[in-house]
Amino acid sequence: MELRINALSKTYVNGVKALDNVTLTVPPGMYGLLGQDGAGKSTLMRTIATLQEADGGEVTLGDLNVLMDKDGVRRLLGYLPQDFGVYPRVSAYEMLDHLALLKGVSAAKQRKELVEAMLQKVNLWEHRKKALTGYSGGMRQRFGIAQALLGNPKLLIVDEPTAGLDPGERNRFYNLLAEIGESVIVILSTHIVEDVMELCSKMAILHRGRVFFEGGPEDAVNALAGKVYMRKIAKAELKDYEARYKVISSKMVAGQPLIHVFSEDPLEDGFSLANPSLEDVFFTKIGGLN
Repeated sequence: MELRINALSKTYVNGVKALDNVTLTVPPGMYGLLGQDGAGKSTLMRTIATLQEADGGEVTLGDLNVLMDKDGVRRLLGYLPQDFGVYPRVSAYEMLDHLALLKGVSAAKQRKELVEAMLQKVNLWEHRKKALTGYSGGMRQRFGIAQALLGNPKLLIVDEPTAGLDPGERNRFYNLLAEIGESVIVILSTHIVEDVMELCSKMAILHRGRVFFEGGPEDAVNALAGKVYMRKIAKAELKDYEARYKVISSKMVAGQPLIHVFSEDPLEDGFSLANPSLEDVFFTKIGGLN
């Protein structure tokens, strides 16, 4: 089963074109959707999750028409939005039990087994009686995954899932996602390039509502080999270098700008060849440098 998105478009009433003829094919496994804030990632996720209408285009999940058969999609969908609310003073067990009931698991015994299995899977069993409002950020995200997995979804969407998580919680969360991604389609929407490089075999770069790249992260990085150069410069020189070279990015290192430059030809003038990264790919693509 694949998720196919064809010529999907969405323009808001304020004139912002959030999606501009987006076409993607998402296979089973971990799929990274990479983009800056305002790129259109959340609009795309909400549209696939049947939470808002598109202006045009098609989305299919296997033989299912996502835009037309919303109830059918919801039976196959797990969704963890960037921000999700929880009821105060309700325990994780009580909340999952309630959500399982809403998803149609009416038999008490079956529901009990399902809720207990989900809490074990996301490593929250010991905290099942604790109020959700007392959970840490990582615990809340793991609870979010538990509720998204109720009903054994075929498509799991997670939107900016690691915001505010410490490194340990982030690693645990992604280990869980990677395990889930062995059997279902998992779309990871994020602006963190390292997460996509480490977890996803396929990805797309979305910028200003349009697809700027679709393919494998490693292939994209390898395609830049021998074409990315770096050097430190003085702050006052930055504008001059931006005018003379295809500057991919600039970051401060020890108080001095370190620039990465794209060039098909060897560069001298103090430049040295850099090992390209997915960040270089991202800024090269959205900057139209390659």
